[in-house]
Order: sequence, then structure tokens, then C-alpha cells
Amino acid sequence: MRNIKLTLAYDGTDFSGWQIQPGQPTIQGTLADVLEKLTQSRPVIFGAGRTDAGVHAAGQVANFSTQSPLSAVDFQRACNALLPPSIRILASEEAGPDFHARWSALAKTYRYRIFRGGVVPPPLWRYVHHDPYSLDFAAMAEAARRFEGEHDFKSLAASTGSEDDDRERERDEQCVPHPQVARR
Repeated sequence: MRNIKLTLAYDGTDFSGWQIQPGQPTIQGTLADVLEKLTQSRPVIFGAGRTDAGVHAAGQVANFSTQSPLSAVDFQRACNALLPPSIRILASEEAGPDFHARWSALAKTYRYRIFRGGVVPPPLWRYVHHDPYSLDFAAMAEAARRFEGEHDFKSLAASTGSEDDDRERERDEQCVPHPQVARR
């Protein structure tokens, strides 16, 4: 079994996030549909993270296992030919059997863009939050100081704190049948 690593970029405007959801268009579901056409087998695709509805990505990493003879370069070319233009495979490569997009991630960067001008230019409106009001930088600096130091944010995390438990939970989630996954 081969392990293929993909690096994707997408405009999430028309999607209900990364993860497959019944009856909703998602990045993972759309990619799985395309890979199923290419491999004749429905792959389980693991992402480095799960984006929410309407969220975009410039370098989301994913991986899937396959027995297909297609090369990694052929997967990139074929996927880009079949995916909607709002999803692009930027890179595709063979990965070792131990590579897992979620567990092998070393860092994640999130960018929140705030447009401060009076009128948002049309090419930007989907990608920024518009806030034309004055900012109180002194109050913001004071508020930021309250976050200095060590804090326990476990209650906000989806993780259980145990990699083994989290991996088991993810395996269980991947085995839950979804109507969208059913063969058509």
C-alpha cells in the first residue's frame, strides 16, 4: 500500500468545511469523490486540520493510502483536472508509511485578515473581515497582557490529551458510515 501526501489550496466559500458531512459539500468529500474516480476505490483521506465552513487554505496537507499505480505527479495532474477550480493540489508526493497528515504536522499557521479602510475592494471581500472603525491600541495592548504566561486551554481543545486515544477516536470517526460516502 502506498501513502500519498497532498498539499492543497482552496477557497472554502462554497464548502461546509473540510470534514465530510452528510448532504453538504466539503473539501474532504469532494477530494474523496475525485480520488475514487481515479483509483476505483473510496480512500480515507486524513487532513492536518479541519477547517470550518467558508474557511480558506493556502497549504492544507492531507494523505491517503492507495494501491493505484498512478504516480504522485499523475495524482496531482489528474486531481486538478477533475476538481473544481476552487480546490487545487499544489504538490503531491510519495510519503513513508508512518506519515500521517494530522500526527506528523509540526506547525499550523492561521491568518486572520481585517480590512481597515472605509470600503472593501471587491476582490478582497470574501477574504477579509471589514472593520472600518478606530482601534484603541492602548486597550488592545492591555488586554493582550492578560494572555501572557502559561494557561491551560485543554477545555477548548478537541484533543483528549492522549495521542493514542485521539488516534483511536479518529479511526472510529473514519469508520462511521456517511450517506455521502455510500456508493452511487
